[in-house]
Amino acid sequence: MPSEYELFPDLSSLFSEIPEDSIVSRTYYEDERQKYILFGFAPGQELSEHTASQPAVLHFLKGRATLLLGTDEHKANPGTWVHMDANLSHSVNAETEVLMLLVLYKA
Repeated sequence: MPSEYELFPDLSSLFSEIPEDSIVSRTYYEDERQKYILFGFAPGQELSEHTASQPAVLHFLKGRATLLLGTDEHKANPGTWVHMDANLSHSVNAETEVLMLLVLYKA
């Protein structure tokens, strides 16, 4: 019987460590409407400017990063939450070790 819910008491436990000079990611939930991916950035790592073909949410759980949304630069800290429309150009540059939750909404 399928579960009626998914529970992760501590998302950070999905990564035992984030290797130096690396970005790691892990999809931990996906259904027909959405996909949840946890990203871990080592300090100084950057997810270069790109777009997503569907609406998305970025939720920063740990660390500090510089976030570029279109042409606007923002500082992201634990608790920062961003909803992005599809095709918005964006990038993430980790100043410290960062854990970021990405939610992609399927059309």
